[in-house]
Amino acid sequence: MSFSDLTSDSPLVLIGAGKMGGALLGGWLAGGLDAKAVTVVDPGPPPETADLMAKYGVRHGTTPPDGIKARVLLLAVKPQMMGNALPAVRALVGPGTVTVSIAAGTTVSTIEEALGGAVVRAMPNTPAQVGRGATGLFANAATSDADRVLVEALLGAVGITGWVESETLIDAVTAMSGSGPAYVFLLAEALTEAGIKAGLPADIAARFARQTVSGSGELLQQSSLPPETLRKNVTSPNGTTAAALAVLMADDGLQPLLDRAVATAKQRAEELAG
Repeated sequence: MSFSDLTSDSPLVLIGAGKMGGALLGGWLAGGLDAKAVTVVDPGPPPETADLMAKYGVRHGTTPPDGIKARVLLLAVKPQMMGNALPAVRALVGPGTVTVSIAAGTTVSTIEEALGGAVVRAMPNTPAQVGRGATGLFANAATSDADRVLVEALLGAVGITGWVESETLIDAVTAMSGSGPAYVFLLAEALTEAGIKAGLPADIAARFARQTVSGSGELLQQSSLPPETLRKNVTSPNGTTAAALAVLMADDGLQPLLDRAVATAKQRAEELAG
């Protein structure tokens, strides 16, 4: 990946260094971004992010720096803080700036009205913290090809990326992969509880559920086979897995449940966007 567009005179300015902002920063630095080419603005970063900045010598302040124009302005603040954040960072935006927002529910038009110029709306997910994120991207008409390449490199430092051609599809990304880790963690919770009800000691059930979910995810990651084939490979005819899947794949089973869950999350994302 190339971060050559980013320099100390034309830096990446990260507004907000919480869990997601900190995960992105860690991915950039591990991917070779020069620490002098990034400035972090956060009044109270978590200890692990503060340690990371100290280790690499990243510039950090509590308010936006004066006298510079950002090449990339990345907004990693909570959606409810955007109203205050946008006016505060206006001076950082110049003709060559691309603004990237990872705040759910904050529309491109809201950012355009406040800052103007090139705007990319991004929706990463929490596995970015371990370099396994999935980030949907949508760009406005002012975003150049060079902006797209740079943004893709930055978000690709913590996982995979994909561009969508309609901003409304970012709500679908939010509902599926943005919220998706919570669905997987719920599966681990439910599998643990089912194991306990089947008679396993709680500690065994918890450890085995965690390993089953994470191990299956790693197998899926490393295999070139589609999920359907991997599922069939586990399923012997008339065996125990087939009996369980008959429940999970019934007309009222897992698929319609997930369909409703994702549709409900998408509707909520649309409501937040106004």
